[in-house]
Amino acid sequence: MAAEEYEAVIGLEVHTHLLTNSKLFCGCSSAFGAGPNENVCPVCMGMPGVLPVLNRHAVELAIRAGLAAHCEIAHESIFARKSYFYPDLPKGYQISQYELPLCKGGYIDLPGISDADGPRRVRLVRIHMEEDAGKNIHEADGSLVDFNRSSVPLVEIVSEPDIRSAAEASAYLRELRGILRSIDASDGKMEEGGLRCDVNVSVRPKGATEYGTKTEIKNLNSFRFVEKAIEYEVARQIDTLDAGGRILQETHLWDPVREETRPMRSKEFANDYRYFPEPDLPPLRVTGEWIEEIKSTMPELPAEKRARFIREIGLTEYEATVLTEDREVGNYFETMVAAGLRNQKTAANWVMTEVLRVVNESGRPIGEAAPAAAESGALLKLVEQATLSLNAAKTAFAAMCKSGKGAAATVSELGLVQVSDEGAIAGACDRVLAAEPDKVAEYRAGRDKLFGFFVGQVMKAMGGKGNPKVVNEILKAKLAG
Repeated sequence: MAAEEYEAVIGLEVHTHLLTNSKLFCGCSSAFGAGPNENVCPVCMGMPGVLPVLNRHAVELAIRAGLAAHCEIAHESIFARKSYFYPDLPKGYQISQYELPLCKGGYIDLPGISDADGPRRVRLVRIHMEEDAGKNIHEADGSLVDFNRSSVPLVEIVSEPDIRSAAEASAYLRELRGILRSIDASDGKMEEGGLRCDVNVSVRPKGATEYGTKTEIKNLNSFRFVEKAIEYEVARQIDTLDAGGRILQETHLWDPVREETRPMRSKEFANDYRYFPEPDLPPLRVTGEWIEEIKSTMPELPAEKRARFIREIGLTEYEATVLTEDREVGNYFETMVAAGLRNQKTAANWVMTEVLRVVNESGRPIGEAAPAAAESGALLKLVEQATLSLNAAKTAFAAMCKSGKGAAATVSELGLVQVSDEGAIAGACDRVLAAEPDKVAEYRAGRDKLFGFFVGQVMKAMGGKGNPKVVNEILKAKLAG
């Protein structure tokens, strides 16, 4: 069968650290970046005789995630022991949730992707809480274990196999990260392991209803790796089936250097983990009053903000999506607009081009890479007032990024104030036309394209400070005379 006669069936299991100060079952710091094994104690090291104590704030953040993803919040859930051996799991088991998770069902709508029924919707199976494992560090002469990450609070967000392409998987992940960041449940820093996912991939003939055999690709920590891994695995499975082979249910790892997946082990099943209720933790009971209290503190979610930007400002869905994918970008835009800008669409374009360009080029957060949002708004305000040309504003913006100075001071220091005085502009026009009598004659004989040449010469004569609108009006009048 040709590749286009197959369809991919993809489900994601996303693990994200919760933004708590301490770990899930002890008081050790959950902060990233400490020296090896600095944030550890007998509880998170799995020493004999210790008892876990559940972090209430972690539960609250998990509930916030469930509410944001339209889940049903269980009034009673159970922690379980998930038993398996690995050097970075000192107890020999992980405390997780399985049969009775905290959040059930739910869905994520993919921005900018629709089908016959409306927005493309990815259903969720559950969101459950668990503790993270430590980290193995493999060197040429041996392996080391850092337990700082051991027992850092996680939620695992498990989707139904509703995703059909690498692009949809990336859109789902981006939307999910935006939601988690907007509710302060996670910082979503994939480069620090704060958000990573396992991808379950299978293929089947288009129109088939039964699932094919799936492979799981573990611990992907970038959008690009997720897309590349899915594309590779889908192509591998199709080639295998077309060659008469069969797909084995395995766990794979992604090799970013060779850009291929490699088998790691045969895929475990739930009974392999020997789940049983955690005897040291009572059932987690969540009252309706607590859920309502948390619900009352929920902020505007990315989908709600997108809809508002489209409805009230007239942004396209693409523009609204770019401005809401990252909470800090959306906040930056709204703070700019609060400066009293008449044209909010211009402000949106400025953020998407000038601001995000310096963010991407520097690799730093928007609050560090770009000037304060209020100062960017003040800069565009000067453009609206015809005090500054758009090109001069770009020059000022680049200088502001380097100096950290405000808009007014930068424009004044660089001498960028736009000249709108009609007398000064008329004088510059007269000098240019007097110096180019032949071209004036050609223009008046019908060669209209020369108008741009005259505008350029006048702007050059005025050091680029002439108000383009006034320059155009005066030039047209003089050339018509």
